[in-house]
Amino acid sequence: MKLLRKPALLLAGAALIAGSGGIGLAKDKKDDSPAVIAARDFDKNPYPSTYHAYPGVPTLITGATVFDGEGGRIENGQVLIADGKIVSVGGAMADMAVPAGTVRIDGTGKFVTPGIIDIHSHLGVYPSPAVEANSDGNEATAPTTPEVWAEHSVWPQDPGFSRAMANGGITTLEILPGSANLMGGRSVVLKNVYSRTVQGMKFPGAPYGLKMACGENPKRVYGSKGRMPSTRMGNFAVDRATWIKAKEYRAKRDAGKLETRDLAMETLAGVLDGTILVQNHCYRADEMAQVLDMAKEMGYHVSAFHHAVEAYKVGDLLKASDTCAAIWSDWWGFKMEAYDAIPENAGLLYKAGACVVIHSDDENGIQRLNQEAAKAQGDARRIGIDIPDAEVIKWLTFNGAKAIGVEKLTGSLMPGKMGDVVLWNGNPLSVYSRPEKVWVDGALMFDAANRKLRPVSDFELGQPGEGDVK
Repeated sequence: MKLLRKPALLLAGAALIAGSGGIGLAKDKKDDSPAVIAARDFDKNPYPSTYHAYPGVPTLITGATVFDGEGGRIENGQVLIADGKIVSVGGAMADMAVPAGTVRIDGTGKFVTPGIIDIHSHLGVYPSPAVEANSDGNEATAPTTPEVWAEHSVWPQDPGFSRAMANGGITTLEILPGSANLMGGRSVVLKNVYSRTVQGMKFPGAPYGLKMACGENPKRVYGSKGRMPSTRMGNFAVDRATWIKAKEYRAKRDAGKLETRDLAMETLAGVLDGTILVQNHCYRADEMAQVLDMAKEMGYHVSAFHHAVEAYKVGDLLKASDTCAAIWSDWWGFKMEAYDAIPENAGLLYKAGACVVIHSDDENGIQRLNQEAAKAQGDARRIGIDIPDAEVIKWLTFNGAKAIGVEKLTGSLMPGKMGDVVLWNGNPLSVYSRPEKVWVDGALMFDAANRKLRPVSDFELGQPGEGDVK
């Protein structure tokens, strides 16, 4: 029977070739049945940003030391903001066309930076007050939950948002799911402004992220339930199997053969397309190296490793893969995979040419990122790595913007970018300095000297001490 079937198959193949003009097999046609069309032609942006910048006025800051966010420093500089954008930045003698009605601010003795960016925050999903009713950051019901979106848990009234601005100069932040799962869901990038809805805070044009986690957390959470994964090899096995399914889903999507939507696979297909950025919780150097290999195998890119306390061991690998290390200055020892941390982590990464980002992962730490960066700078200096202040500011601004995919829009004081600006009352790398004024898209959102320009959450209205900056 096998011998009889082969000629028949060959004849059938020859007929296909002949029918296609002799240039190859006929291509599969896309299925245009109603079910397939419904799976293919759906709204790719069902929760769009409704953010609109608050009203602002043209503003010129003069006489300040300016850190442009990309490593530049200008003494006795000028910064002009108008129509929500950075218009020009230069020295005292720079020729700037200043619009009529411009507010002029004397920045003598003060410092200007781009708005500070925190790429690892859980504000809104683990808000204050921190009670069980508000604990919405981990969907710890399955090892992979890429179908969930952090924005569907964000509580815009979290008082932490206003404190992050007033004390830390935070203008942009990425809100991530927690790290209980290997794939915890989509992150969302927010502008740090008051809004009744999360859509009103969503950063226009910012890509989504996929929160992934390796190491202790997933194996502890699911191993304790008698489920896979319970080991690091289990972590990788589950990840790889899930990526294989995602690649199959994407191939069907591209061939027009999907018959039903799969929210989890849609997220992972977006990662494979390069439109969703991987933000990977990972502590140990050996695991980061293995994740980079898995990314090559499966066809995606890791935008940043978060926490990354052992990143100093693999700075060359991170540089080669164009992957940022989002780190603390000196948190360590709270679990085994955090044990081999060193305070010189950022300095050694900088020396290796890798992308360094200082992040918080904490509602209090987000108010002091400038001080965390200064500590890392000091620890580097003690081992002979001297990092200029302007480069350290880059860890809080441009590098973070790059890691979350918005560096063309914000993160530095370049003409045409969003007018996200902080005026500090002293060098931001001093423990004695704090934000004096904060602009978001050119609108003055915080002024330490004006109680009416201190954003207050609805949740806090009528509370004792309302509007106090602490």
